[in-house]
Amino acid sequence: MAGRLGNALRALWAKEPVIAASLAIAAVALVSPLLSPYAKYSGMINRATPYTYPVPVRDDGNLPDVPSHPCDKEGPNLQWLKDL
Repeated sequence: MAGRLGNALRALWAKEPVIAASLAIAAVALVSPLLSPYAKYSGMINRATPYTYPVPVRDDGNLPDVPSHPCDKEGPNLQWLKDL
């Protein structure tokens, strides 16, 4: 199997080097984001970012379950981002 693939790539390179190079560049472009260390952190940031942001509520003392500030509630832990 590997021998046939190697022979096919060698034949493609001999006949059409521009097409072979463009396929190699496309393969690297598709694989490189998956191997990038930034992909891990961008995924963690996207999971920690809320889709809807809290609307400020005026606290008149009758709302014990509403925090006075959005950061007062228990949210995602972003200590790993601060430690970068």
